[in-house]
Amino acid sequence: MYTYMIPCLLGLEKPVGDEVKRLGLADVQVENGRVLCRGSLADCARLNINLRCGARVMLVVKTFEARTFEELFQGTKSVRWEDFLPRDAAFPVKGYSISSQLHSVPACQSIIKKAMVERMKEAYHMEQFPETGVKYQVRFSLFKDTVHLTLDTSGEGLFKRGYRAEAVEAPLRETLAAALVGFARYRGRDSFCDPFCGSGTIPIEAALIARNRAPGLNRSFDAQRWLFLPENSWQQAKEEAQDKEFHGKYDIWGGDIDPRAVALAKENARKAGVAEDIRFEVADMRAFHRDSDYGQLVTNPPYGQRLMEKAEAEQLYREFGKVWRKLPKGWRTLVLSSHTEFERTFGAVADKKRKLYNGMLKCDLFIYDNKR
Repeated sequence: MYTYMIPCLLGLEKPVGDEVKRLGLADVQVENGRVLCRGSLADCARLNINLRCGARVMLVVKTFEARTFEELFQGTKSVRWEDFLPRDAAFPVKGYSISSQLHSVPACQSIIKKAMVERMKEAYHMEQFPETGVKYQVRFSLFKDTVHLTLDTSGEGLFKRGYRAEAVEAPLRETLAAALVGFARYRGRDSFCDPFCGSGTIPIEAALIARNRAPGLNRSFDAQRWLFLPENSWQQAKEEAQDKEFHGKYDIWGGDIDPRAVALAKENARKAGVAEDIRFEVADMRAFHRDSDYGQLVTNPPYGQRLMEKAEAEQLYREFGKVWRKLPKGWRTLVLSSHTEFERTFGAVADKKRKLYNGMLKCDLFIYDNKR
C-alpha cells in the first residue's frame, strides 16, 4: 500500500475526502488544505482520472521530521529513489515551508536535490545524471518541521480538464465549479441554471456530474510515462470510469449577457462532450425566470473587485435578488461572491454560508434553501 496526498483549495477538503472514499481508498484523512489516503499503485490512475475537486495527486515517498539540513539530507537520501526514477529521469524539486525551522525554500530545494543525486550515484554507479528523460516532479512540504517528500503524478493541475482552451476574464476553476455543483446536491434530476455562466464552467461541470463522466478522460498525466507504475492501469481506469457513465436527458441552462462568453461556453461544452446536454443563450439576468417547481441555481456573478466597480456589482446583486424572489419555492440557490455586503444588496440572508477560495480570493458561498 502507498500513501497519496491530494491538495485542494481551502474549503474543499470534505468534498475531496468524500470523492476519495467513493473510490474505495483506505485510511482517508481530511486535513487543512489536503486529503491523505492509502491505495495501490494502480489507484494513481483512478484518482487522477476521477477526482473532480482535488488540485493534483501526489505519491508520498517518505514522511519524516527535520530541524536541521543534515536531517533533511539524510532523510531524503534514505529513500530508495532508484525504485522510482530511471537513470535518465528529469527530477526538478519544488516545495514550501511553513512554521518550520528550515524556512529557506531554495536551501531546502538544494539539499533535497543533492541528497537524491548522492543516493542515485550509489545506486546507478554514475557520477552525473543527464536528466534528459521523462519528468518526475519532486515536491516537498515542510510544516511544523515535518517533511513530506512526494512525486507529483498529475503534471498540470487537475482543474485542467482539457476542454477550456480559452476563457473570459476571471474564470472559475473547474475544481471549484464542480464543488459548487456538489454543494447544490445536483445529480441530474432537476433543472439546473447559471445566469452568469461566463465561459460555461459551472454548467459544464454540472453536465459531467449528471452524466457521471470522469473529468480526466480527455487529458494526459505525467505519471502515464512512469515505468514503475502498472503498464495497463491507465487504460483500466479509463474503461472503469466509462462503464459508470449515465446516458439521459438533462435540463441544464447557462446564460450570459456577453455574446463572446456564450460562444466560448458552447465551444468548451463541445470539447467536453456535453454540448447536447446544455442550452447556452445570450441572456440578460434581469429577464431570467423559471416555471418548474424544483431546480438548482448555482452561479458566480461578478464580484466588483475584478470585473466591475463595486457600485455596479451592488446594483447587479439588487436586480438579481428581485429575480430570485420570483422563482418557485422549490428552487435551491447557491451564489459565490467575495463581496462583503452581498446579503444586504441581494436582499436576503443566506440559510448557510461556506468559506471558500477562488484562487487566492477569499469568498463566501451563500446557500439559499427551498424557502423564502
